[in-house]
Amino acid sequence: MLTAFAVCVGAAAPAYAATTPASPATAWTCGDRPELKNALDRVTGEIALAGAAVEVVDPACGRWGYASGTADLRTGRPMDVRDRLRIGSITKTFTAATVLQLADEGRLSLDASVEHYLPGLVQGNGYDGNKITVRQLLQQTSGLPDHSEALATADVGWLRHHHFTPQDLVRRALRLPPPAHPWRCSTTDYILAGLLIEKATGRPAEAEISRRIIKPLDLHDTYWPGDAERIRGPHSRSYFTTEWNTTAGGTGGALVSTPHDVNTFFAALLDGRLLSPARLAEMRTTVAGDPGRLGPDGRYGLGLITEPLSCGGVWTGHRAHRLHPGRTPRDRRGRTGRAPGDRRGQRNPHHGHRGRHPPGRGGHGPVPSRAIGATHRNHRRPGPGWSPSNGFSRGSWPPTGRP
Repeated sequence: MLTAFAVCVGAAAPAYAATTPASPATAWTCGDRPELKNALDRVTGEIALAGAAVEVVDPACGRWGYASGTADLRTGRPMDVRDRLRIGSITKTFTAATVLQLADEGRLSLDASVEHYLPGLVQGNGYDGNKITVRQLLQQTSGLPDHSEALATADVGWLRHHHFTPQDLVRRALRLPPPAHPWRCSTTDYILAGLLIEKATGRPAEAEISRRIIKPLDLHDTYWPGDAERIRGPHSRSYFTTEWNTTAGGTGGALVSTPHDVNTFFAALLDGRLLSPARLAEMRTTVAGDPGRLGPDGRYGLGLITEPLSCGGVWTGHRAHRLHPGRTPRDRRGRTGRAPGDRRGQRNPHHGHRGRHPPGRGGHGPVPSRAIGATHRNHRRPGPGWSPSNGFSRGSWPPTGRP
């Protein structure tokens, strides 16, 4: 299996992906990967993003990284594949894996109701926790709205410095109307998943995820920032997301990491080192997503996204969106994960255009710059709040008709 993580400064958020070859006849050699280098250089040259970086992990060739452009326009510091960045909704996969470990241990049931574990929390305005299961939270078919939409009109100066509790975020979500589509990307689902972890273990969700996943895998550059608004250590500026209190993302989007750490995590997860075979199979069992958010063929499992690759095989992973001041781009794409298919398609990053959405389906005019890394495909969000920022994706490069 091949894994990769890409970051772009001045575009979208990060993304991670992993793939397995569809055919042994596919041309692929270890070396300097000139095509991928040229792709990143095009991103920082022709497309005029500030910087871009990618790390590829190939079982046959080891780790390979490349960076192009500038991490900090003020100082001129060049991009570095070792830089930290906010990974946005890739956090959801860490949270899902922890919930599934607890299910493996019999401490949570995926088919029990949210009301059973968190009585009274999801009630009112037509919402009923008795009718929502743990599985539906991870699958994002709970029917709950995303609390970020309740923050869309909030003052940016207040929003970026405010500390949110999980309970407050849930209450804000419950005031919103239900989503129109049966599948809905809702960070609120994963805020509730974090509360389930706390209920089952008696420890803060962030501490439990660190204890079970981050520390055992030696992810030394992955951490929960809490109320700290600045990223510790060397990092890409990301433009609009670097200095921000990310408690509004919590267990659905607050983690800071690096390409190396994200690659290590997804390799361990999808190789079966974190979950039992049966539980991993459940995680990879998908339902149809909203075509407007995941594309016409996008599907969602328990914290994982899958999508067919144009070069063959299926991409599996996650995309990221992150909190941004001012406003949010409406549709940005990026991914993190693994896909069985043509190896070339597994390592190539999709990058957005600086100042505008990428060409193809879903572009919606000017957008603020951001950093790309390993994550979800971006989702449509009105107003200031969570902006889909993604950086790495599996697929052919350059993108043909799809961002």
